Amino acid sequence: MRSEVITVQTGSRPTVRDITAEAERFVSGQGDGLLHVFVPHATAGLAIIETGSGSDDDLLRAIDDLLPTDDRWRHRHGSPGHGRDHVLPAFVPPYATLPVLDGRLALGTWQSICLVDTNGDNPSRKVRLSFLPG
Repeated sequence: MRSEVITVQTGSRPTVRDITAEAERFVSGQGDGLLHVFVPHATAGLAIIETGSGSDDDLLRAIDDLLPTDDRWRHRHGSPGHGRDHVLPAFVPPYATLPVLDGRLALGTWQSICLVDTNGDNPSRKVRLSFLPG
């Protein structure tokens, strides 16, 4: 298995960051296999969604509706409502596994690999890319 950690800057506001290009570079020329993407953080996740048409903003709005940043959370350190950031990975998992065919990601036409980070207290994230050859 080949593995590499990349650093992704997410900033101080909730964001959906497309990391498809980084993943494509990682698997380029690797033949057939599986790409496993993992975010080793307790407050971030990965989503396979369409970007650039408002879906990323829609996802953040849905997260806000489902997991509001208010005072209901028992986990209270960090920014107000930060407890919801620790619940996020139960809804947006911190991993994804994708097929790779002939060194290319086998994503659908509008699909992208996106890092979802609602935790503005941590503006830099690590993402582990691992390729398992077929």
